[in-house]
Parts: sequence; structure tokens; C-alpha cells
Amino acid sequence: MKITDISVQAKNADRVNVSVDGTYKFSLDIFQLSQLGVKIGNEYTEEELAELEAESQFGKLYSRALEYTLLRPHSAREIRDYLWKKTVSKRYKSRSGEVKVKDGVSNEVAERVFERLQAKGYIDDRKFTQFWVDHRNQRKGTSVRKLVLELRKKGVEQDIINETLESSSRNDGDEILKIIAKKRQKYDDEKLIQYLARQGFRYDDIKSALANLDR
Repeated sequence: MKITDISVQAKNADRVNVSVDGTYKFSLDIFQLSQLGVKIGNEYTEEELAELEAESQFGKLYSRALEYTLLRPHSAREIRDYLWKKTVSKRYKSRSGEVKVKDGVSNEVAERVFERLQAKGYIDDRKFTQFWVDHRNQRKGTSVRKLVLELRKKGVEQDIINETLESSSRNDGDEILKIIAKKRQKYDDEKLIQYLARQGFRYDDIKSALANLDR
């Protein structure tokens, strides 16, 4: 089987469409095209073409996953969940109304993408936890307990959470004051106490903060 055409994609100049024996087969990014030595006239076996298609999947998924990680730092579990969704086949309707199935990428490709992101430093639970603690509801206020629960749900190990919180200047006393400043005009003290308790603050800390404000 022979590569018969390589053309730049209309919507993405960094990717090319590769045709085999006159029919579109897969796409590659410019770097992959050079790295893999794919050229018009090259001949490949079915197994070799399958390997090139896997590289195509890898390049597309890595690009999308990289965009996802650059939106904001993510935990390792968040990125694994994102990649897992890409392995699941999806049903869709064509323009003619016909129901078709789009296969997901292989687990091996998803794992390769995860490992590449990790090697490049885009996956780091310590950096993610520091980001989360530093920026989560910085103006609105969030209890340490709530931060811990959120981070645990995102798969961060307790030791990393503890280390980050110990080095952080955030504390429940200051966080309570942020919330009181925004909510006290809407609630009487009893409802405010109930609200703060639901946010994970200790009753004694709440009472102390309110008493200090009253004084």
C-alpha cells in the first residue's frame, strides 16, 4: 500500500491529511510527518499503517489534552478522567440522519499521552494543590475543611494536601471574615452561623469571629 497524497488541512495548517492508494487514511501533525519520515511514494504493510494510525491518534489526543491542561492546572485524576472519556466510543447522527459510531482511542494511546504530559511537567499534583489552595474562592472565602474535601475528590493524596496547607497563609479565621463581610447584611446571626457551619467552619471559630466583630 502506497502513500499517494499528503495535503495540508484547510482548518489547521499544522496538520496534514495522508491518503493511501488514493483514499484518505489518517492525519498527522507536521512534526510527526517529519519524525516518522512519511512521504508520497512510501509503501507500507497493513501493520505499519496501523502503527501510523496509532501515531495519528496520539498526536491529536496529545494536542487536545495539552490544551486542557493549559486552561488551568489539573490533578492527575482529572487528566486521567479526561483521557478515559476519549477512549469511549460515541454515537452520532450524520447529516443524512444515519446513526454512526465513532470509535474512541485505544487505552495504550491514552496512557502514552498521560505519560508524555507527566514527563513534560504538565501533571504534578503538588503544583495543582498549591494552585487550588492559593486561588480557590480567594475573595469569597473557603474553609480548610472544604478545600481538603475538594482536593480529595480530585484524587490528591492526603500527605500532599497537608504539606501544602501547612505552608499556606490561608486560615479559617480570615476566611470566615471574608464570608461575613459579604453575607451579614442578608442573614441574621443565627442563619449566618448555620451557613458558615455548612461551609465547613468550626462552631467555635464562627462564634469567635462574630464576637470580635461585635466588639
